[in-house]
Amino acid sequence: MTKLTMHILLLAPHPFFQERGTPIAVDLLIQALVKRGDRVTLLTYHEGEDRDYGPTVTMHRIKAPRFIRHIRPGFSLKKLICDMVMMPHAMRLASTLRVDCIHAVEESAFMARRISRRLGIPYIFDMDSSMPRQIADKVPILGPLVPLMRWIERRAMRDAIAVVPMCDSIADEARQAGARHVTLLRDISLVPMNVAPDPALGFRRATGITGPVVLYIGNLEPYQGIDLLLQSVAQVLAGGRALAVVIAGGRADDIATCRARATALGIADRVYFLGPRPVAHMPHLFHEADMLISPRTQGQNTPMKIYSYLDAGKPLVATRLPTHTQVLDDQVALLADPTPDGMASAMVRLLDDPALGAALAAAAVQRARQYYSLPAFERSVNSLYDTVAVTLGSTGRK
Repeated sequence: MTKLTMHILLLAPHPFFQERGTPIAVDLLIQALVKRGDRVTLLTYHEGEDRDYGPTVTMHRIKAPRFIRHIRPGFSLKKLICDMVMMPHAMRLASTLRVDCIHAVEESAFMARRISRRLGIPYIFDMDSSMPRQIADKVPILGPLVPLMRWIERRAMRDAIAVVPMCDSIADEARQAGARHVTLLRDISLVPMNVAPDPALGFRRATGITGPVVLYIGNLEPYQGIDLLLQSVAQVLAGGRALAVVIAGGRADDIATCRARATALGIADRVYFLGPRPVAHMPHLFHEADMLISPRTQGQNTPMKIYSYLDAGKPLVATRLPTHTQVLDDQVALLADPTPDGMASAMVRLLDDPALGAALAAAAVQRARQYYSLPAFERSVNSLYDTVAVTLGSTGRK
């Protein structure tokens, strides 16, 4: 079957490119669309690294006020200001370009819906999370507005030509909202195969650690559960076990906060902060760890790191919450109650039973390579856009 190629206006309301979850997912999406032969016009924030995808991709950046810098993940006043600047820019692009559809990431779906109602251009709602829940978690005072925000979000899902969630729970919400078409587009492992370990890119040489290590990779936002991780490690150490925790990622101010918390718990000498490390260093960090951990306590969406953790060849400890259990089960990870006791017990169990850890790690690698690979991601993108192209053709837009 010959693919029907399109011109897509891609709205990415975040700094791009940066090595963190949503920008990485957008980068993978653009590469898949280029491979399909589609044209992409990208509109994104003013911050981030430029990328060259070739002649079929054009990048536009918003012109935000100079004081808007260092935009963090999640809802914030800075993001709100950037989105207000982004809306008229998106409308101008949609009005002047002959685009077939809009691929709207996260809250830009509300911009796309407005554009669609004015110009008749259909849009795809790309959902990494439920925004009302995300806002309520970050700004509890806005809790009374959640029902209204949910109603607005459901309308955006219902009016989209397709909804693209990245996990099962969001897919279920989209179907319940009456979405016309739902395509699950999971994240994938970013671990390259057959990379020789390089001690210079690991952590043991620089830190001098010789004993067992639990490794966390990611940002240090409160929803990630870093405080739970530190409390859990404190319990393991209080029980007389040898363990160090290595944390790769985080902003300088967040690292300072977490370091102060480790000091208050009396474990500062067993907690090592590496700061941000590039994705290319992940396999070298994984190689030197004894176990990996995701202590996340909030949110529905599965952290992108989980897919690389599965592919790492090391046992994984994670909280037994929907954010993880949509992808993880007891065959590939040691799932624990989201309490210091629960997480500490899981880590001690892996320290005491290397055979269990090896079995979990082997099963995890097999699953990652079967279901969470780049070819699997590209198949999902092709399925989505083939369906959308046919739908547009049947309505006379193609």
